[in-house]
Amino acid sequence: MQGVYLPSKVIVGLQWGDEGKGKIVDYLASSSDIVVRFNGGNNAGHTVVIAGKKYKLHSLPCGVLSSKRALIGAGVALDPKIVLSEIEEVKKSGITPNLGIDFKSHVITPYHRALDALQDNALGKKGAGSTKSGIAPVYSDKHARIGIRMEDLVEAKVLREKLKDAKQRAERISDSDIKDCSEEYCAYGRQLKAYCTDVATELNSAHDSGKSILFEAAQGFMLDIDHGAYPFCTSSNVIAGAVCTGAGFPPKKIGKVIGVAKAYTSRVGNGSFPSEITDETASNIREKGGEYGTTTGRPRRIGWLDLVNVKYACMINGVDELAVTKLDTLGGFQKIQVCTAYGHDGRKLPSFPQNTHIFLECKPIYTEFEGWGELKGITEYKNLPENCKKYLSFISKFCSVPISIASVGPGREETIPLTVTKL
Repeated sequence: MQGVYLPSKVIVGLQWGDEGKGKIVDYLASSSDIVVRFNGGNNAGHTVVIAGKKYKLHSLPCGVLSSKRALIGAGVALDPKIVLSEIEEVKKSGITPNLGIDFKSHVITPYHRALDALQDNALGKKGAGSTKSGIAPVYSDKHARIGIRMEDLVEAKVLREKLKDAKQRAERISDSDIKDCSEEYCAYGRQLKAYCTDVATELNSAHDSGKSILFEAAQGFMLDIDHGAYPFCTSSNVIAGAVCTGAGFPPKKIGKVIGVAKAYTSRVGNGSFPSEITDETASNIREKGGEYGTTTGRPRRIGWLDLVNVKYACMINGVDELAVTKLDTLGGFQKIQVCTAYGHDGRKLPSFPQNTHIFLECKPIYTEFEGWGELKGITEYKNLPENCKKYLSFISKFCSVPISIASVGPGREETIPLTVTKL
């Protein structure tokens, strides 16, 4: 079936991360054969709720929870200790992960974490608000062509030599004595060797034989290293196009891109956030929506839905359908604001600003909507409050993208599929 157009979907976040991608991936995984993580590291986390039980994954694709073939592509940065810990947690739940890790994935070491902390602390308020997980340094090593990959982790002789070089570089930069971790990492390599595979070959063969593939992005569009709010972003590409480089999957084989956006906005870290609110409403949304970092536990900054951001993200990602999450969190608010334009220096901007300094100074221009009541127990679109339907319709029309999924709670059963022509 070489060359035949077959279903493959890419799930991307359209905001600052934490849009509920994990839930959407889990929901769609049941109709997929393979689920693939293609970017980022364990500085991001996906939370999935199944039958009331909460799972927090930082490295493993959410597809492992549906017992699907779960692959980690070359574009992912892996902390082997965390990967092994997550494998054990999943096994405790009675699930045996059908996991494959690309030989070309880069490995995070204690040296990377130490350098991450030093660099972020040195930047102070100008720092991006790093989780200090070692992500920026490991991607720096990757592009400097001195990185440690999974292929090295599983070969003890090669690994020891590369760790020795990495340790010496870290000590020169940090001017301190850093503990040797070679034996610890050799042990990780022995445990993970059985999972190593050629992800690109497996994916392309699966596609050509008629299997359905679901790609899950970490983080959100505004954190993309090239197209996001630089420098307050992550160290990798998080857009749909990163599937091609991060998993070795050709663009012509991508069937559909689904963009995930929350009914409001949140973010962590420093940097511009035009629609941010800091009043009692923000506190209520944070508590009701559980807006605390999956990885760090730190409270997220809260803002109204920013459709300038979302529409631009739809364009860059080539979004075919939208999934709107956490509509339930806004239930009970009398008035809801939506940012539909940016103002700067007394004028309305015609499009998303390309200048970082202008973006930092942008003010939101809002359109106000009437709120709706609580959504608990609603499982069909027809039963949603009319004001909620109007809200969804406005989002769809503003972004010129149909909505295919509305989420009214964290559980799988609290997911409403929509006919994409409805709105």
